[in-house]
Amino acid sequence: MEEKKQPQQQLQIELTPEVANGTYSNLAIINHSNQEFIIDFVAALPGIPKARVNSRQILTPENAKRLLFALQDNVVKYEQKFGTIEQRGNAAPKADGGRTAAPFGMPEA
Repeated sequence: MEEKKQPQQQLQIELTPEVANGTYSNLAIINHSNQEFIIDFVAALPGIPKARVNSRQILTPENAKRLLFALQDNVVKYEQKFGTIEQRGNAAPKADGGRTAAPFGMPEA
């Protein structure tokens, strides 16, 4: 018996004008459980001691890994075109292999 392959449908993605403007973030706080990764995007401004989460994204572990690879691929392509991205005050990797980045040279948590 020959199986019929169904044609793959193309996903149409809508970008509304409100979302197209984007939201500035210079800090991401990432937490995870066994079921999900939670990424909070924050705009921490100099001289202001309080910062508010302006966006939260919740991903499955599989999609978090896809995002990681997509970001890595895009950073490589960016650097090939525009040169190496320099990181001021870059922290050394933590003992567990993770990294933390703080905005505006603020001390790391």
